[in-house]
Amino acid sequence: MGSAMFPIRDTIRSQSYPYLTYSLIGINVLIFLFEASLGQAGFERLVQSFGLIPARFGATMAFSWVTVFTSMFLHGSWFHVLSNMWMLFIFGDNVEDRMGHLRFLGFYLLAGAGAGLAHVVFSLGSRLPTVGASGAIAGVLGAYFVLFPRSRVLTLVPLFILPWFVEIPAMLYLAIWFLTQLSSGLLAIGSLGLTGGFGGIAWWAHIGGFVVGLLTVWLFLRRRRTVPYSGPYTQY
Repeated sequence: MGSAMFPIRDTIRSQSYPYLTYSLIGINVLIFLFEASLGQAGFERLVQSFGLIPARFGATMAFSWVTVFTSMFLHGSWFHVLSNMWMLFIFGDNVEDRMGHLRFLGFYLLAGAGAGLAHVVFSLGSRLPTVGASGAIAGVLGAYFVLFPRSRVLTLVPLFILPWFVEIPAMLYLAIWFLTQLSSGLLAIGSLGLTGGFGGIAWWAHIGGFVVGLLTVWLFLRRRRTVPYSGPYTQY
């Protein structure tokens, strides 16, 4: 997902089993295994059919709206799918814990759709198919940024040729991640590299997904149950 710092784990433990997070990881990996079984020609046909292509997007082609969702379950390589699923594995369980399983699924799909539409807006005319779950996962990162300000992330930071492991505040890690995406997106615009899709990185999908996560996280939180007070009291 475009960051020089590689997260190893966070310090917040989920209070419930993350069924949806693990299911999304399994579904994405299984779909990629299917992609890999098709061979190069079959894989290219699949991506052309179900990837998000900005130039085809709009009311003139109703199915292009479907590809906003199908594209987030396709990936271009083993590195692509594994890096995305690793980020979802680290950050998704805690967000799912605060939202509940079905709310988390709705949030994930909404963030992915927002990411896809942001990519379309900044890549008008591009005929390159765009695939990947990183926009939806960026939404999860945005939600994590809001919900867990005190969390920390054990991070691998390349230092010359030596690995350096450091535990940094999650807010700092995610802020650096977002600023990296934003600066890369602005550079892409400056160089007229507006395609940012298959064969490149859809920076504005990452940015859009993160912003959607920031703005909509509160709509998906489940209400916390309040336990009636059972201690001593005085009547009046």
